[in-house]
Amino acid sequence: MAQTNAATPERVTFLSADRTTTLVGYVFKPAIAPGTRVPAVVMMHGRAGPYSSRANGVYDASTLSQRHKAWAREWTEAGYIAILVDGFGPRGYPTGFPRGSYDSRPESLNEVTVRPLDAYGALAYLRTRADVASDRIGLQGWSNGGSAALATMSRTAPGIGQPTPQTGFRAAVVFYPACGLKGQFEAEPLHPYAPIRVFHGTADEEVSYRRCVNFVERSRAAGGDIEIKVYPGATHSFDSPARSRQRVDANATATDDSVSQALQFFARYVRG
Repeated sequence: MAQTNAATPERVTFLSADRTTTLVGYVFKPAIAPGTRVPAVVMMHGRAGPYSSRANGVYDASTLSQRHKAWAREWTEAGYIAILVDGFGPRGYPTGFPRGSYDSRPESLNEVTVRPLDAYGALAYLRTRADVASDRIGLQGWSNGGSAALATMSRTAPGIGQPTPQTGFRAAVVFYPACGLKGQFEAEPLHPYAPIRVFHGTADEEVSYRRCVNFVERSRAAGGDIEIKVYPGATHSFDSPARSRQRVDANATATDDSVSQALQFFARYVRG
């Protein structure tokens, strides 16, 4: 994982595809020549939101979490523009939610019916920028944002009609999602319109990796281009740069491998 002293991102605002909510985004840019268009990545935070647990009431570019800044640096060093979407703060929940709070979270943050609209709002925003290759945009999500990313990649996702890799996202990388998805894909498995890669750990203390293995296997059996890599002994948030996570050998191993895998995957499907 890259060091986390990434440059301060640009704060932007744009509409969610719900056409009502004005979202906040943080845009990280690589060093590029004027007039150059580069591929981009939309990043969807998990249940704790985009900010550090030490934000202490300050919710802006200066208090983004170390994990998000580290990943933004990975993407910008690889030549991508990255935008981290704050979907919780504009709806009144800047601190996010604690572990075990899933059943009490408001419907306004539903990862199947609402958060995909935020992802497509970010996609539309990026396509207005003169520095983004508008048909070369990927999606990344963690935990609840990972579940949202899975729902976003469905052929029936809200916020976009008849999506393709050209009109929607080229591909998605998804980290330790819950894969319950409000039961949306129990009767009919996920049919993704573009490739997805999922990364999970067997020691995840918040969600079930086995549920995700089953979710992916059902989607693959229905023809979906989706794969999952499970890391023995890796926990939830295994890619966090926090010492408490990275001092676990399995987490450090999972972090190094998943970063490499994600970069290679996007190099093939997003950058092209």
